[in-house]
Parts: sequence; structure tokens; C-alpha cells
Amino acid sequence: MAKALLGYVGGSDPRLLAEMRRLQQRVQDLESELVRIQSEKDALSAAVASHRGDSLLEGIDIDVPQAEPALT
Repeated sequence: MAKALLGYVGGSDPRLLAEMRRLQQRVQDLESELVRIQSEKDALSAAVASHRGDSLLEGIDIDVPQAEPALT
């Protein structure tokens, strides 16, 4: 009975460990992508800021639709 309790309470399940490693890798991947996207956003923002007033951008009218309400 003690072995059964030890396995239930303190044993390491290989499936749980594999899932933990997979989730840790996924978090690292998402953090890397976040840094990449933030850098890309910063570069695009800088490009837009440096080109304000250019005749090419003056004629562009961007129509952004209103956000739709979330379904509840």
C-alpha cells in the first residue's frame, strides 16, 4: 500500500514530464515570436514616422472597420 501511495503522490509520470517539457518549449517559442513581432512593429512604426508627409502616403485613405461586439 505504501508503494501505491508513493507512486500516486510523489512519483513522476513520464507523460506529465513530457507534457511539461512540451509546454515549456511552446512558451519559449511564443516568447521568441513576441520579441520578433515587437521588433518588426517598432521598425514599421519608425518607417512610418520617418515618411510622414511624403506625397505617396498623403493620398492613402485607410478605412478601418469598427470592431464587432463579442458574442456572449
